[in-house]
Amino acid sequence: MPNPNAIVSRVLRIEQDSIELGNGRRVRLNPERPDVRGLGAILEGLSQLQRPVYLEIDPATSFITRLLIPHVTHVADVRPSEAGLEIELDNSHGRHVLRRGAPDFTELERELRDAMRGGRVVIVTEDDAHNIIDVRGFTPGPDGDLPPLPPFPKPELPKWPWPIRWLIELWRWRWWPWWWFGLGCISGARAQQVFDVMAATNCNPLTVPPPCIPFMYPDDGCWGRAHEMCRLMITMGVSPKKVWIDHVGPLLKANTRNHSQCFVEWYWHVAPTVCVRHWRFWFLWSQEMVMDPALFTTPVSKATWKSVQNNPNATLTDTDWTFFRQWGETDPTFAKTNIVLATYRLTLQQRSVSSAGPPPYAHCP
Repeated sequence: MPNPNAIVSRVLRIEQDSIELGNGRRVRLNPERPDVRGLGAILEGLSQLQRPVYLEIDPATSFITRLLIPHVTHVADVRPSEAGLEIELDNSHGRHVLRRGAPDFTELERELRDAMRGGRVVIVTEDDAHNIIDVRGFTPGPDGDLPPLPPFPKPELPKWPWPIRWLIELWRWRWWPWWWFGLGCISGARAQQVFDVMAATNCNPLTVPPPCIPFMYPDDGCWGRAHEMCRLMITMGVSPKKVWIDHVGPLLKANTRNHSQCFVEWYWHVAPTVCVRHWRFWFLWSQEMVMDPALFTTPVSKATWKSVQNNPNATLTDTDWTFFRQWGETDPTFAKTNIVLATYRLTLQQRSVSSAGPPPYAHCP
C-alpha cells in the first residue's frame, strides 16, 4: 500500500509557510529547516510549471519532511534486471529501477505494466539514485491539459537504404574540395571559445537562476540542453548539428562528479556538434566535434564522446540541429526546450538542498 504520509499533487498556492495543494490538503514548511528557502523556491517553480510534486508529511505537524519531483510520462518498457525491474520512461533517457524487495514492489510493478500496456500517463516518483518509490495514475486538473509528452509509441528515425546513404555521404564529405579543406568550418580556437560560452551558462546548483542550463544535472534532460545550446550557437553565427548515441546491450554509463554515486546511466544521449577545421601533415581537414559541457571541458571527437559512455557497441546517428527528439519531433519556438530546462533546473536544486548537498561531489574521482 502507498506510503500513507505521502502526497502527490499540484501546488496551487504558497502563503508564507503554508502550501495549498490541488487535492484540498494544506501542508507546511518548517521555518527552522536550513533548506526552507530552497524548498519554497522549488514548490513555487513547480506551481508555475503546473507540475505535480511528491511530498512526505509529518502527520503530527503537517510539516514537509521530503520533497521529490516526479516524472509525468508514458511507460515505454518494463524488463527484468539483476536489481529487479528496469523501467524505461518515454519522457526520460535515464535508467530507472524498481528494486526487488522495495515496499509495494508487486503493486508498483502492476501499475507500471498496466500503464505500458494501456498507453496511460502515470506519475512516477524516484529517489536520487533513480529507484522508483511511487507510481500513480495521472489525471489532468480542470484547468490543465496533459504536459508535453513525446509521441507514443515512438516511431523509428527514418533511414535511406544503405546504397543511397553511401552516395549521399560520398557527395557531402569525400569529393567536394570545400569539405576536404574545411572551408565553412570554424577554427579550433573558435570552437573552444564557443564551448566556453556554452559552459558559462551552467547553473548555480543552489539557486538555478533562469536561463541557466543545468549541466550539473547530467542524469536527464539532455535533449533540452542540446537544443538550447544550438539556439545559442546560431546566435553566435555558428551552424550546429546534433549527434545521438543509443545503447546496444548494456546501458550507456558515464562517470561524473555531479552525482553522489559518481556515475549516471542512459538509454541514449545527445549533444550538439560543430564542424572544426584543423591542420594534419600540412593539409587542412575538417572534423565534426561534439560540444557537451555535461561531460567535458573542451570540444571532443565523436569517438572520444562515445568512449566515455562505456558501451563500444553503441550506435551514433547524426541529424540536423532541428531534431528536438531523435524520432523527428521538433521545437521551432523552443517552448518545449524551456519546459525541459525549467524542470531539470528544479530537479538540480532539489538535489542540492538534500542531505547530499550541491554537486560536484568531492568523493568522486
